[in-house]
Amino acid sequence: MQSRPLSAGSTPPPRNRPAVHRRPEQRAAQAALAEAAVGERPAAVSLAGLLERLAGYLSEPELQQIRSAYRFADAAHLGQYRASGEPYISHPVAVAEICAEWKLDTPALMAALLHDTAEDKGITQAELLEHFGSTVAMLVDGLTKLDKIRFSNREENQAESFRKMLLAMARDIRVILVKLADRLHNMRTLGAMVVEKRRRIADETMDIYAPIAYRLGLNQVYRELQDLGFQHTHPMRYAVLSQAVRVARGNRRDLVDRILAATTKSLADAGIQAQLFGREKTLYSIYRKMQRKHRSFAHVQDVFGFRVIVPEVLDCYRALGVLHAQYKPMPGKFEDFIAIPKLNGYQSLHTTLVGPTGVPVEFQIRTEAMHRVAESGVAAHWLYKAGESADAVAQVTTAAWLQSLLDIQNENRDAAEFIETVKVDLAPDAVYVFTPKSRILALPRGATPVDFAYAVHTDLGNQTVAAKVNGELVPLRTELRSGDVVDIVTAPHSRPNPNWLSFVRTGRARSKIRHELKVSQQDESQALGKRLLARALQQLELRADELDPQQWNRLLHWSGNKTQEDLYADIGMGKRVAEIVAKRLQMQLAAADPRALEEPAAAGAEGHAAGMLQLDGSEGASVHYAECCHPIPGDAILGYLGKGEGLTVHQQDCPQARRLFQKHPRSWIDLAWSASVNGLYRVGLSVVVSNGKGVLAKLASAISEHDADIIHVRMDDDAGQPTIELRFILAVRDRKHLADVLRAVRAHKFVSRAFRVKPRA
Repeated sequence: MQSRPLSAGSTPPPRNRPAVHRRPEQRAAQAALAEAAVGERPAAVSLAGLLERLAGYLSEPELQQIRSAYRFADAAHLGQYRASGEPYISHPVAVAEICAEWKLDTPALMAALLHDTAEDKGITQAELLEHFGSTVAMLVDGLTKLDKIRFSNREENQAESFRKMLLAMARDIRVILVKLADRLHNMRTLGAMVVEKRRRIADETMDIYAPIAYRLGLNQVYRELQDLGFQHTHPMRYAVLSQAVRVARGNRRDLVDRILAATTKSLADAGIQAQLFGREKTLYSIYRKMQRKHRSFAHVQDVFGFRVIVPEVLDCYRALGVLHAQYKPMPGKFEDFIAIPKLNGYQSLHTTLVGPTGVPVEFQIRTEAMHRVAESGVAAHWLYKAGESADAVAQVTTAAWLQSLLDIQNENRDAAEFIETVKVDLAPDAVYVFTPKSRILALPRGATPVDFAYAVHTDLGNQTVAAKVNGELVPLRTELRSGDVVDIVTAPHSRPNPNWLSFVRTGRARSKIRHELKVSQQDESQALGKRLLARALQQLELRADELDPQQWNRLLHWSGNKTQEDLYADIGMGKRVAEIVAKRLQMQLAAADPRALEEPAAAGAEGHAAGMLQLDGSEGASVHYAECCHPIPGDAILGYLGKGEGLTVHQQDCPQARRLFQKHPRSWIDLAWSASVNGLYRVGLSVVVSNGKGVLAKLASAISEHDADIIHVRMDDDAGQPTIELRFILAVRDRKHLADVLRAVRAHKFVSRAFRVKPRA
């Protein structure tokens, strides 16, 4: 294991110094001066190493473009230094060298050299466009944080910057490749930072950048970012574990050599051309295994493994047979990622064998093409352009994931929510499940049947009501296991349940559920708002359907809404009061016809009732029934329009409603029940009974016989008392239905009292 020097981290530009925007000719002059001064600087950064790497696959005109980008970046960063004291230009050059290892193309390498010029030195996108073209300017813009925009806090800034970068990545994968190279170099040189900033950057790397590297198949980068993140988040643990691995490496060198020699001979005797490599697991993977299995390092035996590279796919399975004949396989420790690739396109056979001294030894068997993809992932597209099937798998899986990012973005405009959704989607572990037609789906570990349904199709997820796993009905929150066959039961008019958000695992499911809930809430709020406005206009003897488009446009201009539907939704959600909107409309009409300001005739009792908003149970999520008083059809009711909360229905004699009325008298409206009310409504019921065996069961039977649902039941913890109080939350149709239930409950001799729970003052 190589230990990397800890040297420099990057320093942000001074925030109190405004960016100086120079004309192109001034920049050219400064670039010439900077180029002439390179030889005079004591710590000049050489481009020779980078050009030497690039000469192998870039033409001379392309190398000239690289030199031009370097001169521009060097001039822009003139006088700027890293925390270690090195000239800042050393960082962009190092990032470009990492990109050169992946053989990225010329625009990506130029973006690597220029990636900090906009963020740190105020270079505009127009200047980059003029000097280097649209592609380079677009790549640099995708890599630039949103520091010039004011946000309420650092977390919001970070979330918006991540979202910008991920969406730029979805348009051009080179954005994230350059960003990963940037983060890798920053992590390698993080030692110059103060401890607090070091840990924050390391945590961010572990949460976001390492999982992205894994998702793109960049396993070398993924492993190094994890180890570096572990080193800076837990430096003492890293040091102790590193020392333990060094000791173990010395003790087991003979064992590794013996296994390599024996396996090489066995494969050669079987006529299989193979390359064998011993490999050491990363410190972070060892640490995670110790945590997961609650073991000390002495009890973690499979620290070392072996990799077998063969020419063809069939050779992988032949080599597997040879290895199983040489050493005994451990039960349950074989995985075929060739037949079923991982989410990031990774393909290999994994098997764990019992070695010569009884120590578990892991072997990974793959073809050369699979090995390229396993180490470089999507970057293999630039490294090797032969178009083998293994490369194609990585490209297809990456394209599918990037498309899913765009889908999530289209349905989720909140930056912090978007980032949390992506974090969940980046989980490296996966389970592999089957549809009833034997199609294989890869889902993150912990995924549920709801995640499965949305992975198949959005409509299937939205209409899910139940699920069968391996032929048996299971709860929708059941975690799926590899090999499960999942069958979804649907209903055409079913809608997503908000409770699903508490257990779904995939970003796709989470974003689809939220989107559907928002759409349905918007529709219901529009319907309620339309009714509220119609009622308010009716009291002023006006009608919304008699307004012409010009009158509507003036009203929308006043309210700030784009459409009538948006205005209705704002009213339905309580963001606007219908009576105020109606009064504003009356004033607009009065400008053209003064008679519109005349007071309407006084309404009698019948007219007042007709002016009330009537509830029939079809309002959906835009109407809430207060839990403090549990109003049901037949009660005298009134409504509270909380800002952004929709309409909350209270009983007229509810003490909580009276207190709210004193604080917000203008937020209340009169309500009435429709002549035909549908649905079930919650109500509290208290029953005092003689304490005895089977009492609760008999009460539950009496309640259910009268078609009332028991939502919740609670009882006092007074087992030794002669009487006990049972408190139910029931779902009933109206007051008459409740009266029928009360009569049935009181008919039992062990019931001493039964009554509806009244709201407390």
